[in-house]
Amino acid sequence: MRAERDIRARIGDQHLDFAAMAAVSNIYRAANVIRHHMEQKVLADEDLSWAAFTVLFVLWIWGDQQTRHLAAEAGVTKGTLTGVLKTLEKRGLARRRAHDADARLVLVSLESKGLGVIERLFPAFNEGEAFVSASLTEQEKSQLAALLRKIIRSVEDS
Repeated sequence: MRAERDIRARIGDQHLDFAAMAAVSNIYRAANVIRHHMEQKVLADEDLSWAAFTVLFVLWIWGDQQTRHLAAEAGVTKGTLTGVLKTLEKRGLARRRAHDADARLVLVSLESKGLGVIERLFPAFNEGEAFVSASLTEQEKSQLAALLRKIIRSVEDS
């Protein structure tokens, strides 16, 4: 709140959408705080980054993925995905291979060791999610999720 007051004091005479600025700024700040918390308190024991966890999760839920789809679903660039996959492959958690029908495409799959990691880690991750959202009621959690989905759709559809 102090930062928002300071921003208004500095640029308050301009015609700006302060409500939009506060909403987007707080989405960004909340995402970073949550990511840091989860990496330090939940993922650190497995030595996984948020991106690596997300890649394992996507492979666990949806199975083998082409790299371009995996990058999109994990919310990372193809360049970031390359680094993440290199680490996951080195640890025996995932592997890349040529697509059977089109050798130009690369498929990524979860290895059995990766399956064990994600199945063991996911309940702790969900406990972390519960912790970071504990100050909200169930209704507020549902409202927040719906509002964030609305923002995501709005940006993706533009």
